Amino acid sequence: MSPRPSTGGRGKGSRAPAPKGGSRSAPRPGEAKTAWMKAQDAKGGRGARSGGSRAGVSRGGAGAGRQDPVNDRGRGPGGRDGPVRRGPKHEGLGGDQVEGRQAVRELLAAGRRPVTTLLMAEGMDAAEILDDIEALAARRRVKVEVVSRKRLDAAARTEGAQGVVALAKPIEETPLDDLCQATVRGRLPFLLVIDGITDPHNLGAVLRSAECAGVTGIVLPRHRAAHLSPTVAKVAAGAIEYLPMALVGGIPTALVRLAELGVWSVGLVGEAPTSLYDLDLGDRPVALVLGSEGNGLAALTRKRCDVVAGIPQHGALSSLNAATAGAIATFDVARQRATFDGAQA
Repeated sequence: MSPRPSTGGRGKGSRAPAPKGGSRSAPRPGEAKTAWMKAQDAKGGRGARSGGSRAGVSRGGAGAGRQDPVNDRGRGPGGRDGPVRRGPKHEGLGGDQVEGRQAVRELLAAGRRPVTTLLMAEGMDAAEILDDIEALAARRRVKVEVVSRKRLDAAARTEGAQGVVALAKPIEETPLDDLCQATVRGRLPFLLVIDGITDPHNLGAVLRSAECAGVTGIVLPRHRAAHLSPTVAKVAAGAIEYLPMALVGGIPTALVRLAELGVWSVGLVGEAPTSLYDLDLGDRPVALVLGSEGNGLAALTRKRCDVVAGIPQHGALSSLNAATAGAIATFDVARQRATFDGAQA
């Protein structure tokens, strides 16, 4: 391919936006659904969850997270993202710097937040996705600044920005109660609660799988967990633009609130005697609770779940990577929901 011109040309145009679409004994599906409806009525009605357009979403496969246990390395001044240190305090979700071609394209396609800066490296080979980015930027009236590779690499905070870096308004938090409402299409809540994942690669992979599986909301702890760093945004490949997210002070307290609102919580525990595949999760509001890389679910978090369940394994290894477990679990719920919706049609 010929080198990409340094002034940023008009290419093949943009993509056509396309809409997207110990434990307590389990209550019967009808009872759980009724309890949720009553909880919503008590709140003043089942309001629609607000969110941006799902235009132009690329449905890629789920990425694989790191399998190494988390360590205490943090990102030093001017360094790259690594596993976050235990105990840092975060202000908000983050997501203000987005790197990588797919992630930047989805940032522009979603149109949920302002983009203030868009840098592209000069001399890149022609590629359809770069043409898409330029066309979407023109539509959003975002100026593309073509810079040297050296300058772009200096601005990047990941190892492979793929020649594209964008600065945008940070992702806004969604109140936890709002995540427990039906979506604008009437879908029951399908939440993923993440109890302390600290590796940004794992979190990014989990978020990408969750979005592709149809998860309607993410719950993250405010402290001692990875948030939306540039690495998370890049690995998630645009998923952060479509997933409403709540930050909570503590996961156990959040689970109590979910129970009050009729959302049934399922903790993923490898050694649990109950199989995830034996639970009926297709016709009720549900929250899957995923633990951290090294320690899994905290003791109090496990206690607050309505039920704990494991993913059956047939090999010699004792556990799954957190990102892989999250992908399997979310897609099993998606399978059950598709089966239930088909039976009701």
